Amino acid sequence: MGTESIKLGRNLKRLRTEKGFTQADIAKIVGVTCPYLSNVENGKVNAKISTVAKLARALKVPMEDLIK
Repeated sequence: MGTESIKLGRNLKRLRTEKGFTQADIAKIVGVTCPYLSNVENGKVNAKISTVAKLARALKVPMEDLIK
């Protein structure tokens, strides 16, 4: 995948762990599977913009924090 997917994954994992969430916690809130969330964190899939927005809301951060 592209560098954007890798950046998203790194930021997602960092923010998720900083806030004390497990992958299962976030997956449940967002409505995705744990394997899918793992693939996002590892930059293996391109998440839809709507999914990125849901992830940002779940983590209570601006979307920009996930994609910068």
